[in-house]
Amino acid sequence: MKVTLQLIRRIAPSLALFVALSAGGAYLTFLAQKQQQQAAFQRETARSRLDQAQARLRRVQETEQEIRRQSALFSHLGSRGILGEERRLDWVEQIREIKERRQLLGLEYEFAPQQPLAGNDPWSFYSSTMRLQLQLLHEEDLFNLLADLRRGAQALVQVRQCDITRIPRSSQFPRNEDTPGSLPANLQAQCFLDWISIRESRIR
Repeated sequence: MKVTLQLIRRIAPSLALFVALSAGGAYLTFLAQKQQQQAAFQRETARSRLDQAQARLRRVQETEQEIRRQSALFSHLGSRGILGEERRLDWVEQIREIKERRQLLGLEYEFAPQQPLAGNDPWSFYSSTMRLQLQLLHEEDLFNLLADLRRGAQALVQVRQCDITRIPRSSQFPRNEDTPGSLPANLQAQCFLDWISIRESRIR
């Protein structure tokens, strides 16, 4: 088919319309892609802001929970008498009461001078080490004594070391010296216990 000037003139409007529509379509596709990219960017920005807000909320909630936990802890420590100056006279009375109630034989103890421990402002920790010696019918006597001290002491009682040795039969003596027929002690224990108290650091 021979292309003539007349044919070109005839199809020129249609060709121009095709080019215009193609250009318009390409431009609309570009705009749609651009808007899609902007929408995706906005979604990512919104998601990032939401994640940051949720992270801040979690930190606030964790801080609030930590404050409540510490408040409950210090309230418990205060009710136990662990906060403040050490109450050595109360400790002595408690040991005497346990000795009588448990009918422990040959219980002897000695407190070393109080020593400061590593502190964490505004609180300072102090420890008084006690050397404890007693005779036992069996190991349960020692476990009961330690449990009583931890449960009722106006201090945080930590066991540093305990050594238990068997008493030779020739050296055994009654568990209760006031009761001649009572069972003899079989074991002898020596323990070192740290009695820890907490008080506010002094402002310098």
